[in-house]
Amino acid sequence: MIIDKRILLVVTGGIAAYKTPELVRQLTKAGARVRVILTKGGAQFVTPMTLEALTQDTVYQDLFSLTDENSMGHIELSRDADLVIVAPATADIMAKMAAGMADDLATTALLATDKPVIIAPAMNVRMWEHPATRDNLKTLISRDITIIGPDEGDMACGEYGMGRMSAPEEIVETAVRFFSASGRLSGKRAIVTSGPTHEAIDPVRYIANHSSGKQGHAIASALAAQGCEVTLVSGPTNQSNPAGVHVVPVRTAREMLAACVASLPADIAVCAAAVADWRVSDEASQKMKKDGKSLAPLELCENPDILKTLGNSGTQRPGLLVGFAAETENIIDNARVKLSTKNCDWVLANDVSSDAGTFGGEHNTIHLVQQDDVEDWPRLTKDAVAEKLASRIADTLEETS
Repeated sequence: MIIDKRILLVVTGGIAAYKTPELVRQLTKAGARVRVILTKGGAQFVTPMTLEALTQDTVYQDLFSLTDENSMGHIELSRDADLVIVAPATADIMAKMAAGMADDLATTALLATDKPVIIAPAMNVRMWEHPATRDNLKTLISRDITIIGPDEGDMACGEYGMGRMSAPEEIVETAVRFFSASGRLSGKRAIVTSGPTHEAIDPVRYIANHSSGKQGHAIASALAAQGCEVTLVSGPTNQSNPAGVHVVPVRTAREMLAACVASLPADIAVCAAAVADWRVSDEASQKMKKDGKSLAPLELCENPDILKTLGNSGTQRPGLLVGFAAETENIIDNARVKLSTKNCDWVLANDVSSDAGTFGGEHNTIHLVQQDDVEDWPRLTKDAVAEKLASRIADTLEETS
């Protein structure tokens, strides 16, 4: 619950603005006092009257309104809140925030605020993937602005991809976590890798594996629930972005390594991704065609070892480094070898043989392997494994602090 907290909600001009009345309703139900700034674009999708009825407060729209400025100016609006949420956060307002612009009430209040800010991006997939938006995103993250979403799905424009605003309940969950004083990992930073990697053979085909990303995403969510600031570096999956987690989508092992290194330093790193060990040395520039002859053997080269790189990153090494050993035989022995050769602190060993049903399934059986000990966990759901791991990490960091 968000008991008696003041939230300033900035509603901008994206079609996802139609979700904001439900967002206001859920924030209010959670105990928050919500005040709204509605931009001119936002007013094209939701009316001030609707938001006023739900908030039981004035909806502020104009920077130079005599009525608004007399009762609650932009400085007061920005300072009176405990938390500022921008939903939807369009590409336009993200660019203005990154540039420090202040050309309307919303951007002026955001520039003037001294309170934490959460943004929920929503835009066309091409806009989201544009280098300018990616640069703006990096700038905002560097200023400690929390990013939630976007999610992948169908767009109002008819396209499909990343760019849908996170669901109102996910935004509320992020706000609840933000105000939670009981997070045992509050103030800690974590990197979690998840999903498979795709290593291209040609523009159509790739080398991959059966990893669904369920376990890695669950771990990211469980760490965030403990108050941790989490960066989730994810290969291609169908999993929804966990609430309150910064997601960096990648495709290849090399991209995943670069994203992990860019996210250092971190107190915790959990490498749960099923990274392809090999990639094609020379990717074909065009689709390879059948010609009735045998295909020449593909020449493969090793991918970078992400866990080992993090384990040997010197002063940048995460304080607690956890790896996964997805094995089909000799599970514990192979995990012990991985523990020593990768220079990590723990290895979570699991059976991914076809009979185990781990890849793509809902359950996992974990063996936590340390230097001098092995903990055999019972068969659990992947969410339960994640919660147990997050609690175990919190225990360990508390013991060593």
